[in-house]
Amino acid sequence: MNTDKKTWHGIPREDIPWLPTVDAAACIGCQLCFVTCGRSVYEMQDNTAVAVAAMECVVGCTTCGNVCPTGAITFPTLDSVWKLEREHQIFRTVKKEALKKHEREDSLKAREAAQQAMAKVSTRAKVEVAGEFGDKHFLVRLEELITDKPYDIVNLRLEVPTVKGARQKAPSFMSFELTSENQEDVGAFLVEIAQLVHDAGLVLVSEQRL
Repeated sequence: MNTDKKTWHGIPREDIPWLPTVDAAACIGCQLCFVTCGRSVYEMQDNTAVAVAAMECVVGCTTCGNVCPTGAITFPTLDSVWKLEREHQIFRTVKKEALKKHEREDSLKAREAAQQAMAKVSTRAKVEVAGEFGDKHFLVRLEELITDKPYDIVNLRLEVPTVKGARQKAPSFMSFELTSENQEDVGAFLVEIAQLVHDAGLVLVSEQRL
C-alpha cells in the first residue's frame, strides 16, 4: 500500500475519480460511516453525513457504502479504477512497493524473533547444593572454575547445623546465584557447575533459572 496519500501507486490522487457520494435525503444520521472510515472522510452536519475530505478516501474502498443501512453512500464503478491501472501500467510501481513491504515485514519478523530468543535467555540462575563441605574445598574449586570466565557467584549462603557439626562432617546446605557478566545465557556453564558438584561428592538439590 502506498503510504503517500497524495498519490496512488504513482498516480496523482486528484486524477482518480474515486469519491463517495452521499444522498442526503436517504441518510438517517446513524454515523456508521463517520466511525467506520479510518481516513476521517466524513463529518456529521445537521445529523447528515458529509464527505468533507473525499480525496482522503482509499481508492477502491467501499466499506462505508457497504455498511450504510439505507444505501445512502455510493461510489463510481470499479471499471474506472481498472482503466487507470491499465493506462498507467501501475504494476511496475506495485512490485517495487511490494518488495519494500516484504523487506519491512521480514525485518519486523527478524526483530520479533530476536526479541523472543532474548526472552528465553537466562543470565542468572540459583543453585542449591547439599552435603558435607568440610574438607572438600568446594568454594576454592568453584572460584577456580569461574576464573577467567565471564561469570560470577553472588548471594552465596552456607547453612550448617552447628560449628561442631560441620567439623564432624554433618550435612550442610549451600545456595548461590550464578550470573553472566556479558548478559549471555548461563545454561552451558550450569553443566560445568553440576559436574563440579558431582566431582566433589555433593548433591545438586536444584538449579533454577532466574
